[in-house]
Amino acid sequence: MVTFGIIIITVITSLAAFGKPEVFGKLCFYPYAMHRNRKEWFRFISVGFVHADLMHLAFNMLTLYFFGSVLEGNIFSEAEYLIFYLSALVLSGVNDYAKRKDMINYTACGASGAVSAVMFSLVLFNPWGVVYLKFIVPIYFILFAVGYVAYSWYMEKRGGDNIGHGTHLWGALYGIAYTLILKPEALRIFLNQLQYPPFL
Repeated sequence: MVTFGIIIITVITSLAAFGKPEVFGKLCFYPYAMHRNRKEWFRFISVGFVHADLMHLAFNMLTLYFFGSVLEGNIFSEAEYLIFYLSALVLSGVNDYAKRKDMINYTACGASGAVSAVMFSLVLFNPWGVVYLKFIVPIYFILFAVGYVAYSWYMEKRGGDNIGHGTHLWGALYGIAYTLILKPEALRIFLNQLQYPPFL
């Protein structure tokens, strides 16, 4: 499966970059360098395969597993899903690139933009699905997704780390747009399911 492949490659690459600034520096999102050299544009994608720390990596990959493994094969073909994920990495970072291209000290990392896209795509089809926080606490997909973006917005405002929090919102918007273009029936399905929450 594509989802498992992405997770395996991301885990291996992220672990290899932990504690190794030279590896991290070659793969992270660095708008200043990218603006001055188009050969550095590969960072739009490589950013998704390095993470700030083990917690950041685990959170993104677990989220991708819960949402991506359902989306792939059930909603999108493997090819559509792979194109979706990689294009989400790119497009979720465009705004961050435009804002930070003259900031020499700014770098970011993480698959958060693409993970956010995957999450919001699935929410359109199954808003009342359940994910388990820390494998214990059940929470509906739609609440988890909204909370994820709210947390990202807060962390983006606070700053102070190498995580591209601002890409989460753009990833979410792209995930919705991509899904509605390829699967326009998703809007009808979403609105219909919202009327029937399982707790009523």
